[in-house]
Amino acid sequence: MQPTSRDPAQLRRAYEGHGLIESELAADPFEQFERWFADAIAAGLPEPNAMVLSTASADGEPSARTVLLKGHGPAGFRFFTNHLSRKARDLAENPRATLLFPWHPMRRQVIVAGAVEGLPREESAAYFHSRPYGSQIGAWASERQSSVIPSREELEAGYARAARAWPEPGPVPLPDFWGGYLVVPSALEFWQGGVDRLHDRLRYRRAGAEWAVERLSP
Repeated sequence: MQPTSRDPAQLRRAYEGHGLIESELAADPFEQFERWFADAIAAGLPEPNAMVLSTASADGEPSARTVLLKGHGPAGFRFFTNHLSRKARDLAENPRATLLFPWHPMRRQVIVAGAVEGLPREESAAYFHSRPYGSQIGAWASERQSSVIPSREELEAGYARAARAWPEPGPVPLPDFWGGYLVVPSALEFWQGGVDRLHDRLRYRRAGAEWAVERLSP
């Protein structure tokens, strides 16, 4: 009988190609991120702004999910979500997070770790109103994000109610339970897959007003 699934322990892929050395890094980690982000876009990766956001509650219970990067620069990395969600509850109790950009086809990862701040409501409103109409209505429909609901029909009914309240093309008001966050990095790690698992891991670590670069063992 043929196996119905493959053993993940036997799944291997050899990494080849150019590595990452210190002399090639930008002096500023945000410039280095912009270089790699531009490479990911140019390579045609699906949703290169997708990132795994990891948080932990006050008692240390971890959780992770994929969200979308909606802005980045020297101030930090921005994303938006429901303030009633599990991630938002975690951040209210423990305002620190890690972001992981998994650009596997390029044998690259970027890991960002730091403190998290809420964005001003005006910035959240500006981004919210730039979204497609359906996404704005969807935010109202998923007010109870991360909570148990009895069926998909209830979710669809909530969408229909919101659409009746604010018919297309809107405007749709910004929900008071929705907004943005800024991850302010204390460290950024750039990972490049290497031959024979000799991966390159270069980490920028904030040292006062400067950034120190460290090579980590793979």
